[in-house]
Amino acid sequence: MRLPLRVTFRNADPSPALSARARELAGRLDRFSSQIMHCHVTIEAPHRHSRQGTLYQVRIDVTVPRRQIAVRRAHPIDRSHEDPYVALRDAFRALRRRLQDHERRRQWK
Repeated sequence: MRLPLRVTFRNADPSPALSARARELAGRLDRFSSQIMHCHVTIEAPHRHSRQGTLYQVRIDVTVPRRQIAVRRAHPIDRSHEDPYVALRDAFRALRRRLQDHERRRQWK
């Protein structure tokens, strides 16, 4: 990715390992679109329940020419998002699909 990636943590302690994983996954996005100008990843732990684990939410905002693509992965029923790495992985998979759709539409114009 040409421009720097910004990783933000909300209601969660900053984790260098989680930031590094986000940078690694963002670096792979160039395979799906060479038009990416900016990427912002927000990792949030909104609820702190005493009986249940914290469910992480990940939001990724990507800017491409004339468009902004946003993905938010928050599944309150999906207990697998108690692991922030799984939530991050799912968000990047959804973003990858949206980037592929964007590239297909751009090529047909």
